[in-house]
Amino acid sequence: MFKQFESAVLKGLKSKTQKRVILLVTLIAFILSVLMLPTELVLAKMLPGKNNDTFNIYVDLPTGSSISQTSSVSQCVVSLLQNEKDIRDIEVFLGMGSPLDFAGLIKGSQFKNSENVAEIVLNLSASHHRKEPSYMMVQRLRPLINKQCENIYLGTSIKFVEPPAGPPVMAAIVAEVYGHDADGIRTLALKIEKVFKSIKGLVDIDIMQDEIYDSFEIRVDSIKIARSGLSVKQVNDILYIAFEGMNIAVKNSEVYDDQIPIFLRLSPETKLFTSKSKTSIEAKLSSLKLMNSQGMMVPITEVVKVLAIKSNPMIMSKNLVQMTNIVAETDMLSQVYPLMDVRNIILDSFTKDYEIKKIGLFNLELTNKVSQKVYTLIWDGEMEVTLDTFVELGAAFIAALILIFLLMVVYYKSFKLSGIILLGSFLSIIGVIVGHFIMDLFSADTFFLTATSLIGFIALIGISSRNSLLLLDFTKSLIFEKGMEQKEAIAYATATRAKPIFLTAVAIILASTLLASDAVFGGLGVALIFGTMAAVVASLIVVPVLMDNTDLKKEFSK
Repeated sequence: MFKQFESAVLKGLKSKTQKRVILLVTLIAFILSVLMLPTELVLAKMLPGKNNDTFNIYVDLPTGSSISQTSSVSQCVVSLLQNEKDIRDIEVFLGMGSPLDFAGLIKGSQFKNSENVAEIVLNLSASHHRKEPSYMMVQRLRPLINKQCENIYLGTSIKFVEPPAGPPVMAAIVAEVYGHDADGIRTLALKIEKVFKSIKGLVDIDIMQDEIYDSFEIRVDSIKIARSGLSVKQVNDILYIAFEGMNIAVKNSEVYDDQIPIFLRLSPETKLFTSKSKTSIEAKLSSLKLMNSQGMMVPITEVVKVLAIKSNPMIMSKNLVQMTNIVAETDMLSQVYPLMDVRNIILDSFTKDYEIKKIGLFNLELTNKVSQKVYTLIWDGEMEVTLDTFVELGAAFIAALILIFLLMVVYYKSFKLSGIILLGSFLSIIGVIVGHFIMDLFSADTFFLTATSLIGFIALIGISSRNSLLLLDFTKSLIFEKGMEQKEAIAYATATRAKPIFLTAVAIILASTLLASDAVFGGLGVALIFGTMAAVVASLIVVPVLMDNTDLKKEFSK
């Protein structure tokens, strides 16, 4: 078998046409494989979805909504979730966030403390007992729950939060808008939010800022209180007892050493207002009366004023500059491509109101044409982590290539031979990219080229370089010690070293099959499997041609 392979290699080396065909086919394969990335035949992503045993659902109603309204939306969500056989239990936290988890630390769920918010925690059966991964369950349930439960009250937002597969980030895509004008930041943020909503695949879109809404302030008139024979404390106490509740006394217990506080407030039905209006509030307050020092009952409305005001939103800042965040998750998509779509739309459609200047790779500087105020749009989130990771891994890959090249130059004292080894190593990228394309065809969800895929590609450089070194060193021995002619030495070395190269490749492929099925490290396994196959082909077919196109005696004699 190896004798036949030696004859085939020797025949190919003697034919200039075959050598040209091999090099041309290799070049075409390399170009086509690399083009799979910009043409989106192979999609890049930091990490694929992780099959977790839990995920959370955030329920956000418009500011000012009551706890009963929040409860009704939460019950709608729970009623749909109860039909899922893979959900073991459900916990609902009304008016607050759940106990902190990995994702909640970044998303700030510990700061939730109002009647219009709720958090639902779902615990699933073990991942090896489920046919459906958690991220596929989220993708299936999101449109169903949003359709049936978000429409109960206008302005309701329901978001799904999964534990991150890698470094925790606020969201898959985060647009940070910086400026020195709060109103201008808010206006620009709303425009960007509309762009987010127009992009297919972006879900759970939200602006991380307080809403500006109509509110009412009860202002105490201290002069009227004094004239009425009341005290400010009496007025404050009756308002708190009516709507918030407070401790009014204690009860001693025969069982417990501590005193038991008695908490008093109006019933939920009694303290409800008929409408969100000043008249409704005044009507409710008129039913509350206090006894003054003369024993007369004084209505609360005689000593307080109800004023309609606008809410005072919290001002967010970062690095001492006012800012706000527009966040969005991706629905089983890479965050890179929706971000590019959003950025292109901004560049095309915002030019009417803003002068736009590109800063850095993706960031933008927008100047309002009317007010001349400047705003900065900076991208963050998983996109930023992805960009940093791919840049750093790319730098590590280039550094590995340079180090291998320099090491080979020192060893062989030849730039040509070092270049052959380097090129043979680099060709394994064909297998890495094509392998991800093939796996995507057979996967239920998208099989992404991830950071672990690049780690596998970097690891392949050493394996591929070893194959080329075997051929070069054995060919050198055959030429100088056996006196063989160059083509015959290359063919004999290739056929002889094919067996250890094949055995090494088989060992790597079999070991990597265990990784290929993993949700996070699947990219690493696929890169090693298909990259090793490409490395074997390059070592046994392409490298011999490159060696034959070089005067080996001259290069080895340096």
